[in-house]
Amino acid sequence: HVQEDRGPHAARIQNAKLTASCSSRERRTSGASCTRKKYEEIQGMTEALAQFFLDWGYWGLFLAAFAAGSILPLGSEAVFVVLLGTGLDPAGCLAAATAGNTLGGMSCYWIGRMGKTEWIEKLGVGEAKLEKAKRFLGGRGALMAFFAFLPALGEAIAIVLGLMRANLALTAGAMCAGKFARYFVLWLSYAWAAAAFA
Repeated sequence: HVQEDRGPHAARIQNAKLTASCSSRERRTSGASCTRKKYEEIQGMTEALAQFFLDWGYWGLFLAAFAAGSILPLGSEAVFVVLLGTGLDPAGCLAAATAGNTLGGMSCYWIGRMGKTEWIEKLGVGEAKLEKAKRFLGGRGALMAFFAFLPALGEAIAIVLGLMRANLALTAGAMCAGKFARYFVLWLSYAWAAAAFA
């Protein structure tokens, strides 16, 4: 005959089961609210960061553009447009955004040039993305850095050019031209919209 009561050990197991059951039930009932809370926290952090960039004017735009050009998941277009709307000189905004975005892109180039594939993967640029960039480059060299402004693929293009040890000066020059073209088109679009709705 096996006794029902197995002592304090059995009680601890039963308590653990009850706790796990309660935790699971709480996760199911509060899952939506937890997700919403995390979203609100991320949104608050994003707004605070955007406000920081805006408060610093040209330097803020430079930093935002640098972050956007690197492997960080940030954008600089909104900061660029808002600062234009505050009356800052378009030439200054173009210079700050182009310089920051080019340096950010060149940081990706140097990551590739160091050839540490494990670092590249840890930074969030997977093998599939690198292969896509290689196919896009099609064996061509440094001048293809012009296209480093492309969303989602730009940092991978810069990294692959670094892995290829493409000419540094040509890479930087082509990348700068592409970044400038991107912000120039954005400025033209803003100027046209401002004139159309004035």
